[in-house]
Amino acid sequence: MSILSTDKVKLNVKASDKFEAIRIAGELLVQAGHAEADYVESMIEREQVLSTYMGGGLAIPHGTNEAKGKIKSTGLSIVQIPDGVAFGDGDTAYVVIGIAAVGDDHMDILTSVAMVCSDEENLDRIVKAETPQQLIDIFESEME
Repeated sequence: MSILSTDKVKLNVKASDKFEAIRIAGELLVQAGHAEADYVESMIEREQVLSTYMGGGLAIPHGTNEAKGKIKSTGLSIVQIPDGVAFGDGDTAYVVIGIAAVGDDHMDILTSVAMVCSDEENLDRIVKAETPQQLIDIFESEME
């Protein structure tokens, strides 16, 4: 099972709030078999304690440490929100990347994703991508 695949990418999403965006990202991980259904609620819990907004239009929601047992395999989901969704404190996310990571994969993936998205040109390409494969190509070329 691939960490990132077209079935875990959702384009042109309109989310009413950050919790809806996080649920969409989490459900993609659940549908792909990376996590149990209640992992999504742990992603919401984490957000209520500490924002997963990383800056530059990017949020990277993930579950709480207590939810590690709900993860079956490491995977990423990408939700593109061209109009953006408020993440609090005046922050707007245009890309929400859900993470389910086994063992110590979590920090490596978080770092890699943040590095790809910290480049404004990459983030602009991600927000404007027209197909799931275009999004995957950006991440795969940058995370090698």
